[in-house]
Amino acid sequence: MLEVFASFQGEGLYVGEPQSFVRLAGCPLRCRWCDTPGSWAIGAPDATARIDARNGRRREPRWATPFQVACWVTQVEPGAPRTISVTGGEPLLWPEFVRALAKFAGPRRVHLETAGAHPRALAQVLDAVQHVSLDLKLPADLDAPVEFAEPQLAAGGAPWLEAAPSDAREWAEARAECLSLVRGRDACAKLLVAGGRRASEFDPLLESVAEHAPELPLFLQPVTPVRDVPAPDFELLTQVAERARDLELRVRLVPQTHKALGLP
Repeated sequence: MLEVFASFQGEGLYVGEPQSFVRLAGCPLRCRWCDTPGSWAIGAPDATARIDARNGRRREPRWATPFQVACWVTQVEPGAPRTISVTGGEPLLWPEFVRALAKFAGPRRVHLETAGAHPRALAQVLDAVQHVSLDLKLPADLDAPVEFAEPQLAAGGAPWLEAAPSDAREWAEARAECLSLVRGRDACAKLLVAGGRRASEFDPLLESVAEHAPELPLFLQPVTPVRDVPAPDFELLTQVAERARDLELRVRLVPQTHKALGLP
């Protein structure tokens, strides 16, 4: 576990909703435009997590139980209970933790933010969460995944060792499985669009949505410039949106509003 804090959802179907965020540590993916690379590593047994409680920020042991994290959620909320957004890193490294946290959520909805690289783990948590926000990523925007060599046992258990996709074919298979799993559920897909790409590169992703979850709300999310990855221009966004519309997809353009507003 990396941090617990209260803010506003900046992306996807519930953009603007006050939520409490639980960011889990660990991610095998290496998205070139990742804005939280500090979440890639799981961390040593003595690593700490940031808790932005109402009475001040503090550090707590990173290896916490789901019950303890649920207690921290109540401490960061400034008022009535909020939806819990479980993000990362990649939360699907920890499906048992996600399921257990949902049991302690009380009246709160639990939203899952995932890269969609681990369909077997997604299948395990679907009945425990109320919303899934599924990223759609161009394989060309990713460096080779860095898998965890050994289960890193600690109080929180071991990570889910389902290999992440490593090429376009494996990504297409994982994407198809994940889209099929969320079809007909409270879910959305976010298509990450970076500058310097051709609109035609996004066709396989759009066609996957059209084939496996055609009614899924699809949000084009322009990449916030980071390191050497530029934001997309108007022409690229327009072309990708029109290609989605040609497939009769429910497409909307929404930036990372929390980044634009300087929110956590």
